[in-house]
Formats: sequence, C-alpha cells, structure tokens
Amino acid sequence: MKYVITVGREYGSGGRFIASLVAKELGIPFYDNELITEACKNSGLSPAIFETFDEKTDGFFSAAGMYSYDMSLSQKVFLAQFEAIKKIAEEGSCVIVGRCADFVLKDNPNLCSIFICAPMEDKVKRAVEHYGLKPEKAESQIVKKDKKRRGYYNFYTDLDWGKASNYDLCINSKIGIENSVRVIINYVKERFNLDK
Repeated sequence: MKYVITVGREYGSGGRFIASLVAKELGIPFYDNELITEACKNSGLSPAIFETFDEKTDGFFSAAGMYSYDMSLSQKVFLAQFEAIKKIAEEGSCVIVGRCADFVLKDNPNLCSIFICAPMEDKVKRAVEHYGLKPEKAESQIVKKDKKRRGYYNFYTDLDWGKASNYDLCINSKIGIENSVRVIINYVKERFNLDK
C-alpha cells in the first residue's frame, strides 16, 4: 500500500528533522530540498532559479493554471514543484516536507497531513543551536520566517497555515524530538493499519 506523509512546520520546531526520522523509521523516502532537484528535471528551469524563487509568492495565481509566457518565475517554480510532488506520491510511500504538499495531494485517500509547532522559547533555542541564529535576533527572524511560510501557504491554497482543522495531526514538539517521532509513527501505523 502506498501512503504519503506531509509535514508542515514552524521554523525552529524541529519539524524537518522529525520528518526525516519518521521516514527513516518507516523505511520510506524523505523529500525536502530533494523536491527542487526532482522539479528541475522536468521543468526546464535551472537549479539557481529554484533556489531563488522557492516558497515565494507574487501576484494572482491559480494552481489550476497552466504554464504561460507571462507567468512569473515564482509561479513557474510552484507549478514545477506541484507536478514533482504528484509524481513522487505516485511512485510510492514517502514523507514530504513543506511546499503545500498537503494541499497538492488533498485528494489522495492515503495522505496523512501533519503540522509541527513549538513554544517560542524552544524554537529560539533550536534556531540558535542548530541554525546559527544570533540569540538577540532569533525570535524576530523566526517570526519573519513563519510569516513567509504562512503567506506562501495561504496564497497558494486559500487555507490557513497551521490551523489544526486543516491537518490530520498537529504536534507540539515541546514533548521532545523522539517523542514527537513516536507519536507520528504510532498515528501512521494506526491510520494505515501497518504491522497488522
């Protein structure tokens, strides 16, 4: 059985790391920046363009739209990732981080969408220790990065980023990385009747 786990996350929540551990535990592929490589293959756009315009918005857009000469680069990047996400999900079970994957795959009956948050003090600590942010600027940078993620998600999906009712499971990672992984694994196993 093929199933897909998508993970949205607040910056500094450890969401990407948690998602990678979930994929490892389940023995399935993990996609984050790897999506950019996959999207580059079929879009004709260079990796540099993807790096520059990844998770950026501008102007009016409909996900149902097609490529056109007057579409902005950020919109072309989104559509290329949109197609890459669908292709990856068709190939087999996997974990995908960010990039509106839960919305892209919303019609997939074997989708498990997860959102990971954390208290600000935990996010600041993680951002300083793992991402090299300066302690005095960490909180403002976290707020800025989450605002960008929210804007990107809301723009392309017309949904509210981080709103519990938009996801199958929401976790506050203040319970710790290992416990968060365990909760997700248990949920996924129950949801898809794995190991039964």
